[in-house]
Amino acid sequence: MDTVYPEWYPGRVRPAEVTRIGPDGATHTITVIVPTRNEAANVRPVLELARGHADELLVVDGHSTDGTAEIAAEYGARVILDNGRGKGAALRLGIAEARGDILVFIDADGSHDPADIPALVQPIVEGRADHVSGSRMLGGSDELHATFQQFIRLFGSQIITLSVNYTQNVRLTDCQNGFRAIRRDVARALHLTSNTTTIEQEMVIKTVRSGYRLAEVATHEYMRASGESSIKVSRVWLKYVRNWLYHLLIWRPARRTL
Repeated sequence: MDTVYPEWYPGRVRPAEVTRIGPDGATHTITVIVPTRNEAANVRPVLELARGHADELLVVDGHSTDGTAEIAAEYGARVILDNGRGKGAALRLGIAEARGDILVFIDADGSHDPADIPALVQPIVEGRADHVSGSRMLGGSDELHATFQQFIRLFGSQIITLSVNYTQNVRLTDCQNGFRAIRRDVARALHLTSNTTTIEQEMVIKTVRSGYRLAEVATHEYMRASGESSIKVSRVWLKYVRNWLYHLLIWRPARRTL
């Protein structure tokens, strides 16, 4: 299968490598987690550039039939197979398997630029945040404005974000972006349960409600390098609403010992 290169490749000038040494002199290790399923046409550029920022490149593959797992192995990734339950379950498996101190989640379809990984990781390395989310509202998006379905996605995402802001006294701009970094111990302490793409909003809400420090950095969302997203608003909106209301209004965080 021919590789399709996203807009950012070779793209703009690459920033400096990610900083791994914190103010206390401690060295942090980074695992970049890439969930995949039949992304052979898109995944090469993502892995090629992401591995330069990673101590461990971990691909959680959804039993691809197009050679995605074999391509990942070519780039030195550790490949594990998911349980077939969805993206959320794949990310939870990645969290359990990862060896790095800081985990970075990036999609395999070329919509995220790996050059933004240092910006996501730096606030954690410097001790200013426990979880850093990429924001399409700050960095722009090519996938949220062109069609009616994309408008519905944007509208729903902003309703969820505003509800988090006004109930938790924070000022976030994007609760749904899949591009983020988080301390491994924090990710595990959140005890995530989502099996589908609702895992992003669950991760954000639980971080805020558990008293961890959540920051945002501007990241641009590009169009998929090839193919179409399998996410249809008409099929998933009820899952998002249930997940949102449960974790915002009913779920109670565990008591933390500082």
